[in-house]
Amino acid sequence: MTAVPEHGSHGAAIAVIADVHGNSDALRAVLADIDALGIGPILNLGDHFSGPLAAAETAELIAARDMICIRGNHDRWLIDQSPDEMGPSDRVAYDQLAERDLDWLRSLPATLPLGDDIFMCHGTPASDTSYWMERVAPSGEVLFRPLDEIETAADGLEAPVLLCGHTHRPRLVRLRDGRIILNPGSVGLPAYDDDLPVYHVMESGNPAACYAVLSKGAAGWDVSFRAVPYDASRMAALAEAAGRPDWASAVATGWLRAQTQA
Repeated sequence: MTAVPEHGSHGAAIAVIADVHGNSDALRAVLADIDALGIGPILNLGDHFSGPLAAAETAELIAARDMICIRGNHDRWLIDQSPDEMGPSDRVAYDQLAERDLDWLRSLPATLPLGDDIFMCHGTPASDTSYWMERVAPSGEVLFRPLDEIETAADGLEAPVLLCGHTHRPRLVRLRDGRIILNPGSVGLPAYDDDLPVYHVMESGNPAACYAVLSKGAAGWDVSFRAVPYDASRMAALAEAAGRPDWASAVATGWLRAQTQA
C-alpha cells in the first residue's frame, strides 16, 4: 500500500488533478498555480493524454514532476486497443506518444489506496467508465445520483477521502458516515459528449483549468476548488486543425458547442 505523501499530514496541502487529456497549456497553468501556492504532492486521477491536442508535450510535463498517478479509461484504451480500433481522440494521442510513454501508462494501477486516509480511482472503485456522483437518464439528461447509490459504490472502503475523476465536473459529496468523495474537475477538457449509456453531454461552462486542493485540519479534511484561467487559443487551434471543432469549442468556452445569444 502506498503511503500518504508527507505533505498530507496535519496542516499541509495536496493537489488533486484529473483528466488533463493532452492539454499541455492547461496543465502548465495548473502546475504554476500549484507551485505558487507551495503545494508539494500531486495526485493525478488519470486520462492524461487522449485528445487532438498535445499529448507528447503533456507526457514531458508529467514525467518532469513528482506525481502519484493512476490509469483512466482513455489511458487503458491507449494500451489495450490496436490503433485501428481506437476512437479519434485516442488515436491522435497514440500517434504523438513515444513507446516509453505507453510503457508508463502500462505501469499505472487502476486504483490506489494511500495509507489509511485516501483512495484514488478514476470513475468508481469498480469501473473506470462509470460515473460515481452522477447518472444519465434515458433521455440523456445528467442527474445527481441518489446518495444511497453513491454510498453503495463506496462499500468496503474505509479511507475518509475518496478521490475520483472521469465526469470532468468539480464536485464534493459527504457521505452519512463522514467520508467525502471528491472530483477535482478536469484540468484540460471542460466539456465532452459520450454515447454510453445513452448519448449525453457534459459541459462545465467554464474554460478554466480546474483542480482541487486537499488538506487535513483539526476539524477534518478541507477541500478547495481552483479554476485557473489560461490562454486556450493554441489548444483550440490544434483541435480545429485536427478536424475537431467540438474540442475547440470545449477548451475555448467550456461548452461543447459555441453558445450564442438569443
